Amino acid sequence: MSSTIAFVISFIITLVCMPALIRYFRSKHEGQMIREEGPSWHEKKSGTPTMGGLMFIIAIIVGSLIAGMVGHMLTPVLLILLFILILYGLLGMWDDSIKLFRRQNEGLKAWQKLLGQIVGAVVFLLVYLHEGLPLGILIPGLGNLNLGWLYFFFVAFWLVGFSNAVNLTDGLDGLVAGLATISFATYGIIAAHQHQYDVMLFCFAVVGGVLAFLVYNHKPAKIFMGDMGSLALGGALAAVSILLHHELSLLWIGLIYVCETASVILQVASFKLTGKRIFLMSPIHHHFEMKGWSEWRIDLTFWAVSLVTAVTGIWAMW
Repeated sequence: MSSTIAFVISFIITLVCMPALIRYFRSKHEGQMIREEGPSWHEKKSGTPTMGGLMFIIAIIVGSLIAGMVGHMLTPVLLILLFILILYGLLGMWDDSIKLFRRQNEGLKAWQKLLGQIVGAVVFLLVYLHEGLPLGILIPGLGNLNLGWLYFFFVAFWLVGFSNAVNLTDGLDGLVAGLATISFATYGIIAAHQHQYDVMLFCFAVVGGVLAFLVYNHKPAKIFMGDMGSLALGGALAAVSILLHHELSLLWIGLIYVCETASVILQVASFKLTGKRIFLMSPIHHHFEMKGWSEWRIDLTFWAVSLVTAVTGIWAMW
């Protein structure tokens, strides 16, 4: 019941209020600056309002808090998930604001963004320790691998890695919104199976907000989520996988994010070592664009792959 309330509130707030945010950004001429090294046909997207993540983050917070109070589930776990969503969202907002102010596609310096992400990981781990959750990684077939104090480095790596992975994936209209809907719905089902209803509530609040955002973000996008939205979603997704103690499942359930990140790493490594590129352009969604695929075809294909990994991921845990 509480999860349904969280979903509905988050969905309605985002759906109803997003047009006002779009009008506001357009009136202020706050539009996305497109990367110069990106596909040339993306230049026509320049000027499209960004930071749409602001609205669905607010909606997720409101939906989660109201549903949490109704269901008596305002637990430290729910609050730390909201904290990660807000902190990573603020980092992205700062990044987006610098880009808009300077009229360029470069925002925060890498070390500034990394420092903020690590601070979030430290606070997350303190709450995690307070709740007495296991300091180990569940490895399928082998059980729990206890890492002790090294678990901090894993948590930091997971939160930083997946927040940036989702950020890299956010390069096409609607792509991340659709993927995030599938990913969080998957973990919401897993949380329900584990009777972790506070995590389930949060997951479906995210699904509601992001699904409503997709109404305005599908091609041709009326607004982008910006780094504010993608960093927040990635960090929250990693946090959810840790709290459910199914950390490594994210490598499969979030396979698209992993492939997008790997394509960038391989492209850079190959070019530096051999002077040759593996892909026509990275991240890999741009490679398919260069091959002549439409954005809709890429979206639908990547969503389909994500749906398959989601279903098989759930099946493997039962």
